Amino acid sequence: MRYLIIANPVSGRGRGRKAIPTIETELRALSLDFDLVRTERPWHAAELAEQAAKDGCDVVVAAGGDGTVNEVLNGLMGADDGGKRPALGILGIGTGNDTAFSMGLPTNLNAACQALAKDLRRRMDIGLMKGCNVPQGRYFGNCIGIGFDAAGGILAEKITWAGGFLAYLIAALQNIFLYYKAPTLEIQFDDETITIPSLLVSIMNGQRIGGGFLTAPEALPDDGAFDLCIAEEVSRPRMVTLLPHFIRGTQATQPEIRMARARKVIVNALKGSMPVQIDGEIICAEGKKLSVEILPGQLEIVGAGG
Repeated sequence: MRYLIIANPVSGRGRGRKAIPTIETELRALSLDFDLVRTERPWHAAELAEQAAKDGCDVVVAAGGDGTVNEVLNGLMGADDGGKRPALGILGIGTGNDTAFSMGLPTNLNAACQALAKDLRRRMDIGLMKGCNVPQGRYFGNCIGIGFDAAGGILAEKITWAGGFLAYLIAALQNIFLYYKAPTLEIQFDDETITIPSLLVSIMNGQRIGGGFLTAPEALPDDGAFDLCIAEEVSRPRMVTLLPHFIRGTQATQPEIRMARARKVIVNALKGSMPVQIDGEIICAEGKKLSVEILPGQLEIVGAGG
């Protein structure tokens, strides 16, 4: 079995560069047949993954954060594979590592390497978004975030002195004072349409965003549907009291929060605009319309249950 490890040395604020020697040592000790390549620029991981698929690689492993995973996933989905794609592996060495968590993969590096060697597999759904700055479409594994969490992601990128969940938590607290006037959104999901000033719309294939916010605690990545979390516009003091619910995953108990499930979602900004993130990467700061659909069982993932 041939593995290609696509490692992002700048992921996790430099954690990726430090982790690469450990990855090589661990995988050699496990007797895996692998090559390791380092990414050099944005979207390089997608190009490498697509070429690996064309070359007949068995498993392509994203060693990085959620953005690296998203690029590798897009490369695999974009390959003309003749009916068979390489499986996806993840070694989470980024800031949030939410995709690995949501797919049931180990987030500890040593355990993740061992899970690759065990080769336990499951098929997972993939989301496809069109709109904003990507009219041609972009695939995702974990989430689309509209509004508050996307604006918070922009802030989190500027916090270089803290890492992991702490960086996202600090950004969320800062964001309460900056992103409090919600756009009016028309949200269509399956056969229902609602129009509200919405602080946040999370379209989740996985459970978690920001390294520790359980936006969709009951979501499963292989059930053929998205879990939606829609938050109405609220006051800034109320935002503060809602935040712990998102950490615990109990926000569904609050009257301003609506949870739903859907296979297809369309969001239009009727008043104002919406920042949008996809798997933690900012796609646009002032989006007007996007559509999202679920593609069931599109990709095999290695390491689940390991």
